[in-house]
Amino acid sequence: MKKILGALLILSGISFGVYAQQDVKAKTILADVSKKYKSYDIVKADFTFTLESPQNKAKETQQGTLIAKAAANKYKVIMTDQDMISDGKSQWTYLKKDKEVQVSVADNGSDALNPAKVFTLYEKGFKYLYTGDQKVGAKVYQLIDLSPVDSKTSYFKIRLSIDKVAKQLSNVLILDKNGNKYTYTIKSFMGNAKVPESTFTFDARKYPGVEVVDLR
Repeated sequence: MKKILGALLILSGISFGVYAQQDVKAKTILADVSKKYKSYDIVKADFTFTLESPQNKAKETQQGTLIAKAAANKYKVIMTDQDMISDGKSQWTYLKKDKEVQVSVADNGSDALNPAKVFTLYEKGFKYLYTGDQKVGAKVYQLIDLSPVDSKTSYFKIRLSIDKVAKQLSNVLILDKNGNKYTYTIKSFMGNAKVPESTFTFDARKYPGVEVVDLR
């Protein structure tokens, strides 16, 4: 589970808002994706996450849901075993099996990586290259490869598949230096989702027996 959420944080570091100095075609595509996402107040996306580890001969797949209010750095990631929630000030990590929630201070700095930025992804530090279109069924996807400028990162390439008509992120493949593959497939996406503000907080009173570990 830590690998799953860790990969989600890696994903949130992709640069859509500030571009490197190459590939005008990729820049235009990414700018359109960011513009559309930033037009929404709250978005909700259901996704499938797959981790393939050839070294360990393992493959793991889970379903998840992300609800994000990017402008306020608020989000909720719902997974089978663990949830991550932030109201922009505090972050709660709810370990369901252990009946424990860890509370920490939300990092909203300019270099912070958090799931609220998954689709806008404002961080610097990537080179990008448009590698062509791919037709799957009736849809056409634009493929863009991102490579980190910092050679010390644990991953060496991120491949984005973007729905050409919808101008929406559809699939993300993260390749790390250990040979692991992390794949996110967006199953559904809703812009301007209607959710209560309480979505972005954790109320321990609703979870009898849960232990709160305050790390702030």
